Amino acid sequence: MLCIVPTPIGNLEDITLRAIRMLQECDLVLAEDTRTSGSLLKHLNISKPLSSFHIHNEHQKLAGFIRQLKEGRKICLVSDAGTPAISDPGFLLVREAIREGIKVECLPGPTAFVPALVCSGFPTDRFIYEGFIPQKKGRQTKLKEILTQNCTVVLYESPHRIIRFLDEICTLGSSERQISISREISKHFEETLRGTAAELALHFKEKAPKGEFVVCIAGLPD
Repeated sequence: MLCIVPTPIGNLEDITLRAIRMLQECDLVLAEDTRTSGSLLKHLNISKPLSSFHIHNEHQKLAGFIRQLKEGRKICLVSDAGTPAISDPGFLLVREAIREGIKVECLPGPTAFVPALVCSGFPTDRFIYEGFIPQKKGRQTKLKEILTQNCTVVLYESPHRIIRFLDEICTLGSSERQISISREISKHFEETLRGTAAELALHFKEKAPKGEFVVCIAGLPD
């Protein structure tokens, strides 16, 4: 069986009892970074073999892990933080396991965009999740597409690009668009800032951006 186990995105208390049990019962833990996951397992007093599985080696290691699953081994897949396969490695392994008739179980748990969306105060009955938008080719096209949506759009952005992102929104004629930005979710310096694109751009030019950002963009009025 392949078990997808979400891990805390900040506060180590944000892990479920079921996730802990699955990690205790498995034969192998696949980790995006074995050092990060090793520290979590140590915190939980769990000792299990760890193997790296990340964006740079998933194609090469896929067949070997599928073979182990078919032999009856119970494998847990974790990411550095949050739910695997949500802007993290995992999709290829899940898809191949399903193709091979291997049982796949995904536990509910932490993911950064859900609390950011709820805290934005924007409508949540319908939204679009974009993950990380392109850094170069196709970026402007994607931004224009996002700004035409009439529902909330959620995406991730790095502290190195957040000012550029907000400036681009303003340049595209949407300086008054309402935006909510959450950073360091569930960590000590968690913060959510709300305002127009222009206001938030000015804020981060005056106060250097730090941490990982989840950006929620209000949709156009109907």
